[in-house]
Amino acid sequence: MGLCLPSGRYRPHGRGGDVSAANPLRAYVAVTAAYWAFMLSDGALRMLVLLQFNAMGFSPVQLAWLFLLYEAAGIVTNLGAGWLAARFGLAATLYAGLGLQIAALAVLAQFDPGWGIPASVVFVMAVQGVSGVAKDLAKMSSKSAVKLLAPEGTGLFRWVALLTGSKNAVKGAGFFLGAALLAVAGFGAAVWGMALVLAVILVAVVAFLPAGLPGRMKAGESWQGWRSKDARVNRLSLARLFLFGARDVWFVVGVPVYFQAVLSDGSAEGRRAAFFLVGGFMALWIIGYGAVQAAAPRLVGGAEGVAAITAKARLWAGLLVPLPFGLALAVLLAGGPTPWLTAGLVAGLLLFGFVFAVNSSVHSYLILAFGSAERITRDVGFYYMANAAGRLIGTLLSGVSYQWGGLPLCLATAGAMAGASWLSMRRLDAGARG
Repeated sequence: MGLCLPSGRYRPHGRGGDVSAANPLRAYVAVTAAYWAFMLSDGALRMLVLLQFNAMGFSPVQLAWLFLLYEAAGIVTNLGAGWLAARFGLAATLYAGLGLQIAALAVLAQFDPGWGIPASVVFVMAVQGVSGVAKDLAKMSSKSAVKLLAPEGTGLFRWVALLTGSKNAVKGAGFFLGAALLAVAGFGAAVWGMALVLAVILVAVVAFLPAGLPGRMKAGESWQGWRSKDARVNRLSLARLFLFGARDVWFVVGVPVYFQAVLSDGSAEGRRAAFFLVGGFMALWIIGYGAVQAAAPRLVGGAEGVAAITAKARLWAGLLVPLPFGLALAVLLAGGPTPWLTAGLVAGLLLFGFVFAVNSSVHSYLILAFGSAERITRDVGFYYMANAAGRLIGTLLSGVSYQWGGLPLCLATAGAMAGASWLSMRRLDAGARG
């Protein structure tokens, strides 16, 4: 995948950074490459775990438990990561994220399918918790670096959209990669292979990342003040919580388990075919999501300024609400799996992904536009803490709602959370500071 960098005059936004004006693009490329490698492994690992343990007979709630500590870790990590990056620099937290992911994969490779379900759940939850810490260290480092490296003016929206969109396209490829590796190589070999490749990437990033990546705070600054003083940051964070809850409530357990049940005939060959089909759909969804994110500045008018983009963000939040409710109604009326229902679900979820991607990209721009350079790592950390909380709630509700009410309840719950996100965005005033 080629990287076409946005143009624009560079001026460092941070304080105390040593990256020269001649090196911002090199730093941006290095940070993006590291983030790509991490998210490829993250997507593959999620699909490996989901499909492997669903095939082992785990219930929807048990599958949700496997990911709960992964999401819960993000809540704490994002608060701590913002302070750690401000204290030790963004390069240190980026390296730590990659290193922890390698360690998590190496430990997960020790899993024994002969263990009982309780022991398996506890073991995988613990490993996923470490992976969750790693993910949020890498994400916070990469997103904060863009704020400090991007050109002034409207270039920020383009740089953020490019990083976020390309990352999700890579993560989508990871979903398919994980499903394919599980079908072809098996669980253990797939996990070991990803650990080795990521270790090579870490060595390369350490070698090529320019020295002096900015992000450190003044020596006298402390942990205090993790919650932003800007009301816009706090309200946007609340909207982010509900937005990602609306996605994960069907994405984590409900839809993959439903499709795997519908597409597999129960035979070994049928299960392998279902792995490819489910992984292919999830990959297509994430890749399409990333492509729309990258195009979001053109869709919403990236040159129109913060106030105009904030107004459009409220509009796009409202457009998301009816989609999951409509899909839930279609599943109820169908009464059971049919070819037309499967096709309608695929089309409807792709449309959901389009609108969701625009919302997500605009949020990612607004948090950097609202946040001050002096405390950007902590503002971004607080915002992604809310993101992680939404994913945690969505993950739990995904298993619970699917087990209690099947796919219709899963999708209706997603609609309710999308509505809460829209209500939070309606209170967002581009000119108000708390």
